[in-house]
Amino acid sequence: MSTVSSAPSAAPPSGQAPGRWRQLVADWSSDRQAFQVSWGKAMMWIFLLSDTFIFSCFLTGYMTVRISSTVPWPNPSLVFSLKIGTAEVPLLLIAIMTFVLISSSGTMAMAVNFAYRRDRVRAAILMLVTAGFGVTFVSMQVFEWSKLILQEGVRPWGNPMGAAQFGSTFFMITGFHGLHVSAGVIYLVTVAVRLLRGRYEKSGNYQIVEIAGLYWHFVDLVWVFIFALFYLW
Repeated sequence: MSTVSSAPSAAPPSGQAPGRWRQLVADWSSDRQAFQVSWGKAMMWIFLLSDTFIFSCFLTGYMTVRISSTVPWPNPSLVFSLKIGTAEVPLLLIAIMTFVLISSSGTMAMAVNFAYRRDRVRAAILMLVTAGFGVTFVSMQVFEWSKLILQEGVRPWGNPMGAAQFGSTFFMITGFHGLHVSAGVIYLVTVAVRLLRGRYEKSGNYQIVEIAGLYWHFVDLVWVFIFALFYLW
């Protein structure tokens, strides 16, 4: 009886396994092959996702506290009214704040457009205009806080107009959002100054403007939810 002996399989060429490892490392270390986007944009998206969870928890907690409160919640139209002459205009300041912040999204989008056209001067100017809108928004928010604290007597632990939780949730959420706007203003001014100095002219990569725009649009979007839940509900 003839026996069939199986020939040993050929050993892989030396260096083939290390070559595969090198390719794997190259794939994951390359911003194009691993995520199809740059690392900077990917990290910004991850940061914004984590920030979305935080704001969602804050707003969900606010809605839960407001629904379960046994004490009447203050009327936003009365709390956030602005006196013009002898008339009390409800939500006037809040409407202006919202208009300013939404307008800043338009100037930021224009800045991104000019940046990808490598018009760094116009892009930088529009970023500074966007930062100016941000400063205006924060300034009006400071005025709003001062009015509530000094004139209305609202405190984080209570207020004379209704439920004690109103002050704590309002100052926490709007303050956290205002902190994001202030950080965004610093971020935009820093990038704009670098644009004017030609920091990205040699490489021709102006994606940092788009990354800053992602952050700013996120801040604007969060304000839409705060505006709807705090001032319109």
